[in-house]
Amino acid sequence: MTLVEAPRGTKLKIVEIAGGESARRRLMSLGFHEGDRIESASRGILGGPILVKNLNAGISAALGRGIASKIKVDVVDERA
Repeated sequence: MTLVEAPRGTKLKIVEIAGGESARRRLMSLGFHEGDRIESASRGILGGPILVKNLNAGISAALGRGIASKIKVDVVDERA
């Protein structure tokens, strides 16, 4: 599933960044890398940006839906 499809407030793990080189560099400059644990904190109304917390780096960023749709994620099982 992509970050756009992920339920809000769920702990997630980035498994792939499926964009081109510029999208990867943009996300890396914001502190988002494959393998990082993140949380979708909130969503803008009417299709606005998604506020994402990077739990590994301790940062938050607002990502547009276009770039958020390029981030493939899996739900993290807290019990494991």
